[in-house]
Amino acid sequence: MPDSLLLIVEDDAAFAKALRRSFERRGYGVRVSDGLDGVRAVLDEVTPDHAVVDLKLAGSSGLECVKLLHEHDPATKIVVLTGFASIATAVEAIKLGALHYLAKPANTDDIEAAFGRAEEGDTSIALAGRPTSLKNLEWERIHETLVETDFNISEAARRLGMHRRTLARKLEKKQVP
Repeated sequence: MPDSLLLIVEDDAAFAKALRRSFERRGYGVRVSDGLDGVRAVLDEVTPDHAVVDLKLAGSSGLECVKLLHEHDPATKIVVLTGFASIATAVEAIKLGALHYLAKPANTDDIEAAFGRAEEGDTSIALAGRPTSLKNLEWERIHETLVETDFNISEAARRLGMHRRTLARKLEKKQVP
């Protein structure tokens, strides 16, 4: 019987598979989802003790998954991973129920350390010191607006001054490493 149940919410199948293997070797029971619908399906069956959520998912925001997980069980320890590290999205993730926010590339040790810091009451967040690009600023603004509109894509697009389909396409784009 696994010590703890971990939910990995990641749309990069190779990265999700690597994380899964690594956590399973450490004694975790692991479930993997590639988006919000998958998270809902998992929560219908089980309540994870821990969750690792990618901020940028195909077709949706990881922040929406964080909100759903936290509403389902506030005791779930949630760590958000992103290739777009920023203060704005880190603060939003924490407001929605995440305990920590890690910039990619993060490995199993980094994630377990974040879970451990949460248990010790350390709520500090370390962000990479990389410059913010225009693309990152746009992504931050999109996420802020999604949260403000309770993830209503039509309303978010209206507030951002773009067509709904344009916003949907931007949400579906994968990060370029």
